[in-house]
Amino acid sequence: MHISAPFIQRRIATSLLSIAVLLAGAVAFYFLPVAALPRVDFPTIFVRTSLPGASPETMASSVATPLERQFGRIAGVTQMTSTSQLGATGITLQFDLDRDINAASRDVQAAINAAAGQLPSGLPSLPTYRRVNPAETDILDLAVLSDTLPRGRLYDLCDSFLAQKIAQVDGVGLVRISGGAKPAVRVDLNPKH
Repeated sequence: MHISAPFIQRRIATSLLSIAVLLAGAVAFYFLPVAALPRVDFPTIFVRTSLPGASPETMASSVATPLERQFGRIAGVTQMTSTSQLGATGITLQFDLDRDINAASRDVQAAINAAAGQLPSGLPSLPTYRRVNPAETDILDLAVLSDTLPRGRLYDLCDSFLAQKIAQVDGVGLVRISGGAKPAVRVDLNPKH
């Protein structure tokens, strides 16, 4: 007796079973998630360093290069990109998919500590790092303008009030303020008086 014998003998039950499987497949087809870019969490860490007033060339040569040398020694790094701009450097490290992000974070912290002696003495603080997901890009850009407030005051309001409120919204990962003018105190001394 063949395995197909009961299906041949009960043709109506077999037809109904086939139709049920076909309908279940058609209904399930509409519930399948579809994404042009599938959600894959790459273990990625972003390292940021600032040196106020330094040119992009200085940031690249004296800050990014020593860090990149140390990060290059970390096991499992598949991609490293760095960007230097006026007063800041950002380095993105992407690891193997099977690499534990917590272990990678510890390795990055150890590399930052190892590079601390080679970094310029004027750094306000050691480089900071955070875990990022490259699939999550910026979703909102706001431009704030004022005809009555000076740029320094406007920047201060955005930094102290607006950014704090946006950061408290559920699901917000990072709020970044750029442009404008940071408030600063300038002192002119006259040594003759």
